[in-house]
Amino acid sequence: MRILLVEDDVQLGESLEAALRLEHYAVDWLRSGEPVRATIGATPYDLMILDLGLPEVPGIQVLRQTRADKHDIPVLLLTARNTLDDKVDGLDSGADDYLTKPFEIDELFARVRTLLRRRGEGRSQQLEARGITIDPVDRLVIFEGEMLDLTAREYAILEILIRNAGRFVSRARLEEGIYSWGEEVGSNTVEVYISRLRKRFGSNCIETMRGVGYRISQ
Repeated sequence: MRILLVEDDVQLGESLEAALRLEHYAVDWLRSGEPVRATIGATPYDLMILDLGLPEVPGIQVLRQTRADKHDIPVLLLTARNTLDDKVDGLDSGADDYLTKPFEIDELFARVRTLLRRRGEGRSQQLEARGITIDPVDRLVIFEGEMLDLTAREYAILEILIRNAGRFVSRARLEEGIYSWGEEVGSNTVEVYISRLRKRFGSNCIETMRGVGYRISQ
């Protein structure tokens, strides 16, 4: 799951980014609202955490533009403003939830999980290929009747491959799925995790086409 964090407070932003990564989310952090439109237009995100009190372009304007552009990404607003009018304005402008500062990190995590589940309502949350079943919201993996414990990056690569079952996925796309902005990309990281997945699910479960990418068949 990839989250876009839009927060200008450096201390809070650093804390949220670190905490969300520990929960195995890939996090991209913007410190202003101006680049949001181009960013979500270029990168698929599962959730946006948006501060209302942004410099230059206010968060409420960012939210309205996002909805005007027909992006259905769930949006969790963060704000120090706690009046009823502020909450109503944010929700009426297209926010999915609202969290007032200061807040406990466990409450943030709970709201994030709720929004991700809500987004999955009306469609199957479970995905399956090659006898492997995953639940993208709870990041559960079941194989041959057993629940497996994968690392965050093993799971991220597996989810991308299963979502694209039957199609080759480039190494660059897999790297994008397991790294947040600013993280150093290892030269053979993808190959290492593909090897680990093959050990878990069988040497033939993931195909490699040199110069093209990797594929898990349906």
